Amino acid sequence: MSFVFRGTRQAYHVAGRGPVMIAHSGGPGVEYSYLRSERLEQHFTMVYLEPVGTGGSGPLPAGATYVDTYVDFLQATVEHLGEQRVHVLGHSHGGFVAQRFALRYPERTAGLALYSTSPTTDAEFWAAEQAAAEAYVRRHSDIPEVADVMAALNGFGAATTADAKSAVLRAALPVYFADFWGRRAEFEPLRQAIRSWLTDFDDSTIDYRPDLPGITARTVIVTGRHDFICGPVWAEMLHAGIPDSRLTILENSGHFAQIEEPDAFLAAVTQLL
Repeated sequence: MSFVFRGTRQAYHVAGRGPVMIAHSGGPGVEYSYLRSERLEQHFTMVYLEPVGTGGSGPLPAGATYVDTYVDFLQATVEHLGEQRVHVLGHSHGGFVAQRFALRYPERTAGLALYSTSPTTDAEFWAAEQAAAEAYVRRHSDIPEVADVMAALNGFGAATTADAKSAVLRAALPVYFADFWGRRAEFEPLRQAIRSWLTDFDDSTIDYRPDLPGITARTVIVTGRHDFICGPVWAEMLHAGIPDSRLTILENSGHFAQIEEPDAFLAAVTQLL
């Protein structure tokens, strides 16, 4: 399904039953399908956006911004669906979009699931990511492929096509899991299937920490203990800032808890109900 907003096609997919929850994937630029959850579809009518600039949606419009452009298309989807209020599930960069949506449209936000995300992407955030990646490489130095993981992480900016960016993401993906090497047979299908598109923004720095008390919707915050990029430090910042939020840290997950610990992930998100 799709509609046109400001001359750009917005594609989306609907599955499940119950209150409407719009799911926004990460990246930015990563295809939506990795975020699909048949378990959540038993509790919510899931609307999976193909973020503008990816998949079946149109390209990012000229002058697109790191977060607010995606918020505009999210709000347009709410209007298109004819829903007064929706739950929003935002993963990683999608969590930035979800936070900003809840701040801009509190009256349309029934609930918020902030999944492996952060309220800021300041210099401290990126330095922590780099340090965690380096620590991961040291811990797994006995695995020959780990060197390729670090090389891929350092090569995201060099990709000049969607195919090249997808290849870099696949090479880097093991670091996003708590135990990729021990559970490789489970996670390899995602690694082979995941796709990403090029995105380019003048500024990718956000800091919503001063604004978090303005989020009034019921909010659950979920991350994996071993998430190297959006782990407990950033989840606890969200929890401290958002009134009455609920925090769940999954002990055996990295960045993809819906795959690593699906039962615990489901229990955390359905607290919104």
